[in-house]
Amino acid sequence: MSVRDDCQVDFANNPKTFGRSENNAYLCTKLTKPNMKQIFTLVILMAMSLKLNAQATVATNFKATGNANPISGCVFCADPTALEYNGRLYVYGSNDSQEFVANGKGGENSYGKIKSLVVFSTDDLVNWTFHGTIDVAKLCSSWTGNPWYKGFMNSWAPSVTWRTTEDGKEEFFLYFANTSHGVGVLTADSPIGPWKSPLKASLINRDTPGALPCNWIFDPGVMIDENGTGWLSFGGGDPNEKGTDIQPNNARIVKLKPSMIELDGSAIKIPAPYHFEASELNLLDGKFVYTYCSNWADRKDADWNKYKQEQNITISKPDKCTMCYMVNDDPTNPDTWKYKGVIGPHPGSSPNNHSHLHKYQGNYYHIYHNGGLLEGMKNAKAVDSNASTYRSICIDQATVDEATQTISKVTLTTKGPAPLKPLNPYELQQAETMASCGGVGYDDFKNIKTITSKNTMGNDASENMYIKMKAGSWTSLRNVDFGETGARSFLFRTKGTGTFEIRKASKSAPIATMEFSSTDWEDHVMELDPAVFKGTFQFLFLVFTHAENVQFDAWQFYETAPSAITAIPDATAEPAARYDLNGRRLSNASSKGLVIEQYQDANGNTRTRKRF
Repeated sequence: MSVRDDCQVDFANNPKTFGRSENNAYLCTKLTKPNMKQIFTLVILMAMSLKLNAQATVATNFKATGNANPISGCVFCADPTALEYNGRLYVYGSNDSQEFVANGKGGENSYGKIKSLVVFSTDDLVNWTFHGTIDVAKLCSSWTGNPWYKGFMNSWAPSVTWRTTEDGKEEFFLYFANTSHGVGVLTADSPIGPWKSPLKASLINRDTPGALPCNWIFDPGVMIDENGTGWLSFGGGDPNEKGTDIQPNNARIVKLKPSMIELDGSAIKIPAPYHFEASELNLLDGKFVYTYCSNWADRKDADWNKYKQEQNITISKPDKCTMCYMVNDDPTNPDTWKYKGVIGPHPGSSPNNHSHLHKYQGNYYHIYHNGGLLEGMKNAKAVDSNASTYRSICIDQATVDEATQTISKVTLTTKGPAPLKPLNPYELQQAETMASCGGVGYDDFKNIKTITSKNTMGNDASENMYIKMKAGSWTSLRNVDFGETGARSFLFRTKGTGTFEIRKASKSAPIATMEFSSTDWEDHVMELDPAVFKGTFQFLFLVFTHAENVQFDAWQFYETAPSAITAIPDATAEPAARYDLNGRRLSNASSKGLVIEQYQDANGNTRTRKRF
């Protein structure tokens, strides 16, 4: 057989290993003699072609691969708040992407089209799961109003908390700014919903005793103290008729009744110097800690020196638009608040500032927003230069002395925190879990089954989400630990037609490849070389180099047991119980979507698995 015939057979029988371009087939037909120079040229051209194909098909990354900030490489979000539940950190924020999409992915963010909130979670601070949105407009569509207040308008700047009642029931409370006209509340029995509006109007508005005079009744901050009592701070704006630049007189705090959806008494003033917006509350060693964003007023030395003397402090005056904090052990007495200084600087790339201080896994973190994602998109010329003020949530470690309620000024970074722990690839992972991505946008997250009565992006735990992947789209994970024995197989759940690749870098050669095609959801299994998939990967890239109507739902690796047999859970074992993703018991055995099953293995041990 001639080299030409040999080449044609290889290409016909195994086009994947030879290359997909028509140029490679053409090169085969040109080889008529076993000429070593031609063979050498062929090999070089094939290598170049494959390398170009690998590099040219991947989408641009707007967030540097090795950076933890911002937390999302595709969703604009701002005004963060957070809670910890079952070992995971849940972060909520204003949905700037909603305005971005409504404005044709350009223009200026006026915040007027933001009528939903976003939800993310993580357990390692670098790989984040996007849970979709909370459709606040739909949940509050029946709100009533009055001549100055027209019912629901917008949802900004959430603040969230949760508790376990005496009878063991878990309750979640999320407060949000309904523009500057009031504060609303939503409730749920899990951190990702389904949420509902327990009231027919806002919880706080101009009719709230003690609220006036307050220019902007918004930006709530909630906290439950050591006695189980709920407190809510709010307020903002330029100095009102009784205020000054240094004391604008807009900060308020109010006690909540045990229901957490009713006020217990009148709102009380917080004398926060240079106060402007972005309230949040914390509790440090029994003390109330109030954080807020300072205003844009000029800082006059005479004013600040007088304030320092009155308060008996030596702290320097805060710069403009910085995150400041005050401490108190009796919020009912305005005179006992003490100004303590600046927590966070102005983020620079954002026109405003908003942060949340949270203790997670033994360390404190400063969660805030900046304009980093938008800058990355502009640098890549992916958006018009007129796009502005679309923000992104970030996180950096903070230093806190709980005993003295002292918080050191945080340094804002793009690198962000290091991974708290390795990601386990042998657990079923959602496609929406990623450290970064390319070719994926906010509007690519969809519901597997749309339920119009629920949120349009399906943050309800009983439904599952997927990502619409285009040719060249990819997601990446960080710090993935395959262990010493390695992975022998990989399962990914998709529908559509395409080519899927696993890489160690977005533009590197694939270490595993599979073509797939299905008209409905299907689990595709790739056999792997355990010698390649072992140890810790700093980065793991899941790349769709070719994609036609591809929807990506979930994935999982399967470990090689010491016997060299792939350790796959026994799917035939009858489940003893079935739960949703939040651990709620499901009574219907035919529940749809992703569920957690508890079952007995062959040895009688109780085990759990995630299944569809």
